[in-house]
Amino acid sequence: MESCRDFVDWLGPDASSSVFILLDNPTDLMSVSAVSRSWRRLVIANRFCKALCFRMCPEFSNLTLVVQACSALTSEAGSSSCAEWKNLEREHSVYSYLSRSIASVVRKRDCIFRAIRASSTDNFPIESIEHTLVPSNYVGMRSSYWSSEGQSNPEVPETLTYRLLSELCVVNEILIQPFEAYFQPENPIYSAKTVRFRMGHSRLPLETSIGIQGEASADNNYEWTYISPEFHMLQENTLQSFKLPRPAVCVGGILQIELLGRVQVQQSDGLYYICVCHVKVLGHSLKTRHFDVDFIKASREMVLTWRPEAEDCSSDDSEDQDSPIGHVTCFMSRTAMAPPLSEYFLGAAESASDDEPLL
Repeated sequence: MESCRDFVDWLGPDASSSVFILLDNPTDLMSVSAVSRSWRRLVIANRFCKALCFRMCPEFSNLTLVVQACSALTSEAGSSSCAEWKNLEREHSVYSYLSRSIASVVRKRDCIFRAIRASSTDNFPIESIEHTLVPSNYVGMRSSYWSSEGQSNPEVPETLTYRLLSELCVVNEILIQPFEAYFQPENPIYSAKTVRFRMGHSRLPLETSIGIQGEASADNNYEWTYISPEFHMLQENTLQSFKLPRPAVCVGGILQIELLGRVQVQQSDGLYYICVCHVKVLGHSLKTRHFDVDFIKASREMVLTWRPEAEDCSSDDSEDQDSPIGHVTCFMSRTAMAPPLSEYFLGAAESASDDEPLL
């Protein structure tokens, strides 16, 4: 009977590494590492899981250090090689988990936690960015939408910035619905020409409050680790889908929508506007109870703290506790109860036939 030979031993480490590096599925790579001790050592020593994770998600390329919380891996004198191997094993575990989480097929959900700011708002707060998260088409007796300020130059862009459910979210698709002003002649739709998406983290220790106006330099407070290609937006009153070329990881929990170019002029003032009534970000949040992400000041480098012993005490839907619905409901309640706005709504109801609502 012909004896079996390990092809890794037969090919040698260099040729075997050339084969293993071609694997593009994290599950296959984990299966390879479970074949034998020698195969596992080859996978770990050559950092194949790290390389695959970076190929799948270049957003992690600035991850310079992986730290294990409450680590008992302190090496004794003279055991530097053992400590180095332990570090490689830890790195292998972290990157294999991340790559499998990115590639996993899970139920997509809306990952927006709250709105941060819009680059401009025409009538604050009744046309605030908060209205883009309202499930219904109305707040009180008024249409729910965000409106930019009017511009004579149709090329002036606008941005909408949101915080996601966690600092590590896998984003697959963004849904945006332009607003149709049914109360204006010919029902104009105030869409943008194209749209682009940025993901990253804030350079500030705390986020600015929602809806602050006049912060011309606020967009400079973010470090972007992912920028999508531009997508054409239709001038239609529909929830339009913009699927990313690949699943992208938002490292830092900040997503910004860039609305590029204006197509619709408002008849009453001859200015170009962009208006949006609904925004959703579809994807899933990584289990951040296992990870903490820290960003090194004055650089793009990141440090990942890993907690492998973190208890999974909650279900996969535990993130629903942080759903944006609570924030939106609170906003709608504040909006509906605010005296000036209540008076505006009542006035609009009484004189709807005489006055055209402002956009």
